[in-house]
Amino acid sequence: MTSRSAAVLAASILLTILLVVPVAGEAAETGEATVRGAMTLLSGAVSGDGATLARRDNFEPAGAAAGHVLADPEGGRFLARFTFPAPDEEVDLLLALRAPAGDQGRWRVEVRQGGAWVRLWSNARRTSVWWGGSFPLTVDPGEPVVVRVVGRGAALALDRLALAPAPWRPVPGTTWQWQLSGRIVTSIDVAMYDVDLVETPVAVIESLHRAGRAVVCYFSAGSWEDWRPDQGAFPEAVKGKALSGWPGERWLDVRRLDLLAPVMEARLDLAVARGCDGVEPDNVDGYDNDTGFPLTAADQIRYNTWLAERAHERGLSVGLKNDLGQVRALEPLFDWALNEQCFEYDECPALFPFVSAGKAVFGVEYRGDPGSFCPQAVEWGFSWLRKRPALGAWAIPCAG
Repeated sequence: MTSRSAAVLAASILLTILLVVPVAGEAAETGEATVRGAMTLLSGAVSGDGATLARRDNFEPAGAAAGHVLADPEGGRFLARFTFPAPDEEVDLLLALRAPAGDQGRWRVEVRQGGAWVRLWSNARRTSVWWGGSFPLTVDPGEPVVVRVVGRGAALALDRLALAPAPWRPVPGTTWQWQLSGRIVTSIDVAMYDVDLVETPVAVIESLHRAGRAVVCYFSAGSWEDWRPDQGAFPEAVKGKALSGWPGERWLDVRRLDLLAPVMEARLDLAVARGCDGVEPDNVDGYDNDTGFPLTAADQIRYNTWLAERAHERGLSVGLKNDLGQVRALEPLFDWALNEQCFEYDECPALFPFVSAGKAVFGVEYRGDPGSFCPQAVEWGFSWLRKRPALGAWAIPCAG
């Protein structure tokens, strides 16, 4: 399987649910039940003596991705163990969990590595009822991947638990070039090129790969563009107000995943087919703009989360474009960030969570002397460029 495989490695997952009776020392395990499934979002239902895996029919919020609830009806402790076949490449664990509002349960997720259980996540000191992320795994060669969820509480919804090929993950200070217009100049000595998904010839992407460069492909995930080949695939119902200063573009109603998902998934599939290592979804901050729709911050979180999950399922790296107000919530889901003009608007500290997590922060300024922002950008570990708004080949990089 290649790193661009679109298939998630959950096809033959074996699920075991065990009620754990809390006793001194090693806990006793009873009530075993198993189910075999072939879906990334687990399907079916099983129940054991007290431990249950059931459909989340009454689970809020309504309309969330179908999944399951792990629960002990009496609020006791339980263990859910998931076994995936041994992968033949580096993989990530894709995880999405949800607890009922007001639930006081305690949960943790662990993976078996090197003969010991390694904690990936717990809800200690977390106030949100939802959490998700993508975790790089260190895989023992030839060994299955075993994940367990240990909990105590009323219920825990498991919206997603799957393995996917590990995407490209740039570290702070990674060099790059951003060119979305004009003939691509491929001779710039940088680690990553960010180019247009549709307008960049495949031969250019292949040439960049031969030179050892990663290729990120740009598309707009939050606006309709009247010049794109798939512009006719967007129903009128999802098209909102025009983007100020951008002729031919209109905001999208990102609440309507039922209508947008087929178009955006087709674009992600195109990125895979064209050999892109990652994607840059643009205009993912509609909730903070005059879109013509009553979008909320929660609507945007849901949509951006969906984008990140769909990209990772395909082995694609994905960056968070602007959307500074939601960095803390979304950083665990995205592999890097890209920002425009945070120095001009004095907004750069909002991006620090990415650097703290060891993830690259790419960005540009369209005005000003590079000497006024480059020293600070380098000190913070940002990968910054001085560019013209047309985003042609011209650039002045901030060098360390």
